[in-house]
Amino acid sequence: MENKANNLFLKYQKKWLNDKARVKLAAKSRRIGFTWIQSFEDVKDALTLKIRGKVIDVWFTSADESAAKEYILYCKFWAKSLNAGFKDIGEEIIDEEKGIKALSIEFKNGARINAISSNPSAFRSKGGKVVIDEFAFHKNPVELWKAAKPVITWGFPLRIISSLNGTNNLFYRFIQLIKKGKLKWSLHEITIFDAVKDGLVDKIYDRKTTEQERLQWLDDLKEGCGDEETWLQEYCCVAVDEASAFISFELINSCTEDCIKELQEIKGDLFIGFDVARKHDLSVISVFEKLGSVFYLRKLFELKNIKYQDQKSIIKSVLNLNNTRRLAIDSTGIGNQLSEELKDEYGSRMVEPVMFTQKTKEELAYKLLYAFQDKNIRIPDDEDIKNDIHSIKRMNTSTGAIRFDAQRSETDGHADRFWSFALAIYAGTNEPYVKPDIRTVKRNIYTGNFSELDIKNLRGFL
Repeated sequence: MENKANNLFLKYQKKWLNDKARVKLAAKSRRIGFTWIQSFEDVKDALTLKIRGKVIDVWFTSADESAAKEYILYCKFWAKSLNAGFKDIGEEIIDEEKGIKALSIEFKNGARINAISSNPSAFRSKGGKVVIDEFAFHKNPVELWKAAKPVITWGFPLRIISSLNGTNNLFYRFIQLIKKGKLKWSLHEITIFDAVKDGLVDKIYDRKTTEQERLQWLDDLKEGCGDEETWLQEYCCVAVDEASAFISFELINSCTEDCIKELQEIKGDLFIGFDVARKHDLSVISVFEKLGSVFYLRKLFELKNIKYQDQKSIIKSVLNLNNTRRLAIDSTGIGNQLSEELKDEYGSRMVEPVMFTQKTKEELAYKLLYAFQDKNIRIPDDEDIKNDIHSIKRMNTSTGAIRFDAQRSETDGHADRFWSFALAIYAGTNEPYVKPDIRTVKRNIYTGNFSELDIKNLRGFL
């Protein structure tokens, strides 16, 4: 069956088809024929694959209804091409109460291929092969994953396919976990350049093309994107969040080591950064030991919904250590009273309130960036910490001013660790602030780690 259709496929498509891993993930360029090859694999599996002696059903979902319809058309094409008798079920309701529908075809052996909506409830009480298309663009990927994962419990295959949509999503996390060896899945990455090298333009033109023609085709495609970010993300497998990150994962990973210690064990000078919050974000107290020119993160207090008096008790316990030299504390808004109380009690040489303005945030952010660039900071190899640092982006406002901001997370706050670290570095450096020139930072889009939170939900596959 594979030989009959083999000439229709390009090299990267054949590689995907010939990969017999139970769980496969593809991070790929747009419009390179992945639905085409996946529909063939699914028809083949529905006709030939058996789990515990029984044929399998296929459950396909994409981010929009048009993709599901296109997928079913491809499945019908392959079924006809392979002379496999099938019944076109058409659209049917599979959950009347929730209004969930499926487009289905059924083969003579009883196996079905079903294209369902992106509603996570569509996967409930199902069993069989799961194909999640454009996973990074689903409205609720975490809930979709929770519903889809049990479908393959009895040994069925899983396929996850998508172009990239930033770094703050489950699809990108899966990629990083695979690369770190924490998920034993098969990973395929196919950029538009890979596809062209393997013959995509020849396939489009239906003839052998010259190198000049292929380069011109790529130039035209890029020009049609309108901006660099669209080109990088949609066609080059570069997560836009990484491309625009203020501190890249490459820099962050170059400054990690096992550095956390009990405060009582530390003999060097301590410098503290305190980013204050009460309800919506994290209050973060970072304690760095400075040895020579290098700051080592020794203790990190991450406080969520902690009363001010309790926060004050914690910070005072650190300030009271004999080797504590200085605290820089966020005095913006809700931190104003706490910072003033601490300054009155410990003095202005020990405690410096820092009002967050665009100018001071720029100073703080660049001091932290330079610490990473100069390898003058050490942090633990922790996914949450590294994600937090990486989440900050440098943006230009409509008035030309520079703004530093990050997307707020329900669980991890608003880059609160980043600002706490920046305050601590500020507390421990005495150099006057100089307006920075923009340094070019080499970025590696394939490094970076993510929260262990999702790893716990993936144990069933390992």
